[in-house]
Amino acid sequence: MKSLLFLVLISVCWAEPHPDNSSLEHERIVHIQENGPRLLVVAEQAKIFSHRGGNVTLPCKFYHEHTSTAGSGTHKIRVKWTKLTYDYLKEVDVFVAMGHHRKSYGNYHGRVFLRESSENDASLVITNIKLEDYGRYKCEVIEGLEDDTAVVTLNLEGVVFPYSPRLGRYNLNFHEAERACVEQDSVIASFDQLYDAWRSGLDWCNAGWLSDGSVQYPITKPREPCGGKNTVPGVRNYGFWDKDKSRYDVFCFTSNFNGRFYYLIHPTKLTYDEAVQACLKDGAQIAKVGQIFAAWKLLGYDRCDAGWLADGSVRYPISRPRKRCSPSEAAVRFVGFPDKKHKLYGVYCFRAYN
Repeated sequence: MKSLLFLVLISVCWAEPHPDNSSLEHERIVHIQENGPRLLVVAEQAKIFSHRGGNVTLPCKFYHEHTSTAGSGTHKIRVKWTKLTYDYLKEVDVFVAMGHHRKSYGNYHGRVFLRESSENDASLVITNIKLEDYGRYKCEVIEGLEDDTAVVTLNLEGVVFPYSPRLGRYNLNFHEAERACVEQDSVIASFDQLYDAWRSGLDWCNAGWLSDGSVQYPITKPREPCGGKNTVPGVRNYGFWDKDKSRYDVFCFTSNFNGRFYYLIHPTKLTYDEAVQACLKDGAQIAKVGQIFAAWKLLGYDRCDAGWLADGSVRYPISRPRKRCSPSEAAVRFVGFPDKKHKLYGVYCFRAYN
């Protein structure tokens, strides 16, 4: 009986000596060999880039180590895609497939499916991409007692912009900040998006909410009112604050749009209400703040005329700095929140494509 037990142990274990030849017997590493090849899940690309309204494929394939087969055939393959939150502690269900059964979840319903170009292809196709689709996705493949995962990041081409309402700076709690971004055709920005914007030159001294609940701001030109002139450039972090009671500005993120953004040629300047009606009469709607930033950043839209926007602010986009039109930098210039009833300006409109 003892001999039989010894033979069984020999069949599943071997000892690997420590690289140091003088190591003692008890310092050896023992490996356990499981029956059958190990399941491996691989993402051919760690990052995928797309844009709002587009279609994208998040790559994921599975193999068995030392074989080229997709599965052993003894168990059904289960594929599960989830979206990871910023802290990896929570996951949002996206899609599950097992055999002929398929299920998509939440706002992904009807927009996601597996590519299945081969037996071992678990790549996820997302159609009609939305701003909130940005983020990290986990592909998990399960076969019997074996499973493995891979993570893919979906990045969107877009622009981050700071936003504060008519009430002035530091008047939004986290939930109000989320709504404010949505109302301006955008979503609350992530830290990664703000960091990329900072690397592209975004400099803003007012602290704003980010999607993880932190409050931060990007500085490219250190100065006294913004942390001191002797500090290094970077994204300054205020930390995490009470989402209900604490009040700050917000950083929003928007991408391209399916429509036409334009300055309405009109014989006279307009009050806010007249501007709203003028866009409607032209078959459009008064444009939102996110739309003017997207047109400026992604399309190079340039106009020196100040115009009303949907939130009651007046702004104009400058892509080619020149005298009397933002001579020092390309930017969306902010005039303010003028009196809606008495101040007269032009208007920016947006006409969506069907």
